[in-house]
Amino acid sequence: MQPANSQPDHAFLTRAWKHFVSRRQIAPELDPLVVRSWQRSAPRLNPRGAPQWTYLSEEVLPRTRQQHASLLALARPLMEDVYQFIEGAGAMILLADSTHCVLEELGDAAIAREIETLGIRRGVFLDESRIGTNAFAVALTESTPAQIVGAEHFLATFHAYSTVAAPVFDLDGSAVGIIGVIQRVERHTPHTLGIVVAAAKAIENQLSADFLMREANERASELNAALDAISDGVLAWDARGVVMHLNEHAGKLLGLTPNLVVGRALNEYLTLPEALARAAAAGEDVREAEASFQSGGATRECFVSLRVLKQQNGAPVQFIATLRRIEQVRQLVTRWVGARARLTLDDIVGNSPATRRVRKQALAAANAKGSVLILGEAGTGKNALARAIHNSSKRAAGPFLALNCRAIPRDLVLSEFLGYEAGPHHALAPGGQPSKFELANGGTLFLDQVDALPLDMQAALVRVIEYGEVIRLGGTRVIPVDVRVMATSEVNLETNLKDLTFRRDLYYRLAPIVIQISPLRERSDDILALTERLLERLSRQFGHAVRISTTARQRLERYPFPGNITELESVMERAALHCEGTVIQVHDLPVDVRERRVYAVRKGGVEPVRSMAESEEAAILAAGRAARGNLSETARTLGIGRSTLWRKMRNLGLTAKDFHPA
Repeated sequence: MQPANSQPDHAFLTRAWKHFVSRRQIAPELDPLVVRSWQRSAPRLNPRGAPQWTYLSEEVLPRTRQQHASLLALARPLMEDVYQFIEGAGAMILLADSTHCVLEELGDAAIAREIETLGIRRGVFLDESRIGTNAFAVALTESTPAQIVGAEHFLATFHAYSTVAAPVFDLDGSAVGIIGVIQRVERHTPHTLGIVVAAAKAIENQLSADFLMREANERASELNAALDAISDGVLAWDARGVVMHLNEHAGKLLGLTPNLVVGRALNEYLTLPEALARAAAAGEDVREAEASFQSGGATRECFVSLRVLKQQNGAPVQFIATLRRIEQVRQLVTRWVGARARLTLDDIVGNSPATRRVRKQALAAANAKGSVLILGEAGTGKNALARAIHNSSKRAAGPFLALNCRAIPRDLVLSEFLGYEAGPHHALAPGGQPSKFELANGGTLFLDQVDALPLDMQAALVRVIEYGEVIRLGGTRVIPVDVRVMATSEVNLETNLKDLTFRRDLYYRLAPIVIQISPLRERSDDILALTERLLERLSRQFGHAVRISTTARQRLERYPFPGNITELESVMERAALHCEGTVIQVHDLPVDVRERRVYAVRKGGVEPVRSMAESEEAAILAAGRAARGNLSETARTLGIGRSTLWRKMRNLGLTAKDFHPA
């Protein structure tokens, strides 16, 4: 390669080329890049032979160009800019990818026809193994700009041309393509190399800018998604008072639409409480303050915390407020205090053998240290039993953290359980989010419907139970935890083990103590005790004594309660609200209980499950009406004798008149 600021000595280059191809002698004045390329090309190619052209097929070329769409989109405008400088100089600008395949070309019509006749067009490969020494191959192989003039090309076919090229590098330093120029050797100028290098650098700069922009957009999207996913409302604004972010929860709390507010002045939509505005003006943080916002002419009350982000000189640059509904906080406190103060094993009422067995197992579980698995149908009181075991154990002073595994989105279950360390993906949580095991440390973590956990979370749960330690997502710190795990399931987990939807090792970790709660229909002896306990609670709730008549109590004891204790509680509350006075009568009970109706789920809806007597009566009525009251035909339809039909009608209180429409 000749120096870029001098014209090549074509006679010298020709002599040097002849000496090399005939005797393998290397002129010391030759550029080392050219010498190395000749040495690579000589074993493969005949220097006086034709190029070994190789092309992409017509089917593959469009797909290859599509794969490099971003590179083409950036390079094409720059190729046009370069062409404006060299138009009329008999030059063709080529863009190739990292495999030496030509993706795009632009240049004067005459040279375009000439090099196409030579064999150069879209889809051709310009590597040394096929066409010998050329600037495109040298630039990519040596990772440096190159110009190859005349006899510097290894194949004599290209001695009439000069090629100039520069590689295009990605941010990680890998070559993504080559841009260069080919023209007749007599039209070659030393300035072409500088133009090509400048074009390559311009493409690299644009690639870097696009990459950084994509990274910034991705980080912004991740941050917005994180802010929208958290349960608290988040409102952020800058020192100018312009809203930077408003997540969906904050929008609902404040009655604002995030898309309309972000980017606008905060005071156009919202009036800050005086205490919050004063703290923001002073650059002071606020923690869990009760505040009233004025928005849209309405007052919005909530708990608010304010975090002020400052420059090094202490000047505020951004304000981040987290909002929570007052009702949410109060309900949380009530639920926490209530769970700790009320339920004990004495609240597990019932006199049936099944209930006595459950109380005995629960007492043993309260005094033990292992995990507890509670099985039973929905509404049998599994949650209440778990709380009672906790409150009767040595961990009663610790937290009881209850999670419904079926209610947590699968995409968030790992972060919800394991928490995460602080980092760029969680900019609003400087200390990270603690895991549920840390929050339940010293107490009980209660997993309702544990069978709904995905397999990856099941594996993490096994590790925490086995080793007593947790590692937050994105972190390396091992955090020891002292947590007892209690879990419930409405399904047969052994069946899930066979279906591979539940990990066998997790099942064994959860099942040192297994308590099976029978459905209420199998322990009807408990209905009376449960009813009395519910009447005591309703009496306290209504402020006067609430009782139940003997007949109504008998109807309750005969009803199978497919919804178990939950259904019994609902029935008693409805009856207490409907009764006139202080005594619940039969007519105050729901019709399903009065008539002992149970509904079976069918495709397209539900239908009542009748007793044998009800079904027999319905069959006789249907057959009698179809026979228009003809008892002989009715008996034949039912497949019984006429005397049997008469006996059944008498027992059911039916007469022939019942077979005629009213």
